[in-house]
Amino acid sequence: MTKLTIGVLGLQGAIEEHVKHIHDLGLQSLIVKKPEQLKDVNGLILPGGESTTMRKLIDRYGFFEPLKEFSNKGIPIFGTCAGMVLIAKEIIDSNTSHLNLMDISVKRNAFGRQVDSFVTALDVRGLNDPFNAIFIRAPYIESAGKNVEILATYDGKIVAAKQDHILVSSFHPELTDDNRFLELFVEMVKEPKVEMVN
Repeated sequence: MTKLTIGVLGLQGAIEEHVKHIHDLGLQSLIVKKPEQLKDVNGLILPGGESTTMRKLIDRYGFFEPLKEFSNKGIPIFGTCAGMVLIAKEIIDSNTSHLNLMDISVKRNAFGRQVDSFVTALDVRGLNDPFNAIFIRAPYIESAGKNVEILATYDGKIVAAKQDHILVSSFHPELTDDNRFLELFVEMVKEPKVEMVN
């Protein structure tokens, strides 16, 4: 059987940390820097970084429509922190959204600035033991549609969720030594693909 290849969008953000986690699970990685590379991956991670900068780079390098098409094919996507903001249908206090792939409303930098970063043990649906989640200028999900499965909350706010083939987290699982959250995504990658109906 061919090894699964997990792509990491390589425009900006915590790219190498995700690559290390992918390799730790014995999988192949591909840093995706050109839209045509999307055909070579079984799943795609949109890493944390700065969502406005990432959107500008998505536009500059012609990724916008290819990412939408990638999602429409039902190929799993995992957005962490800024990646979650890119995926959301709505961004609070903004007139525009980005990729509009998931039925969530997100508040950017909702837990404060860099100096307000913190680590907390989270109960995550699908994991037997708490996950030490690292929050850095993190967003949270203010509201979610009825088809969104809530995986974790912190202080009453949704910080991890799943809808169909898309997984998101407010926190940075790639900055820990714990691969279990990535394993949740890999399980999604192994599932049969279902094309989305627009």
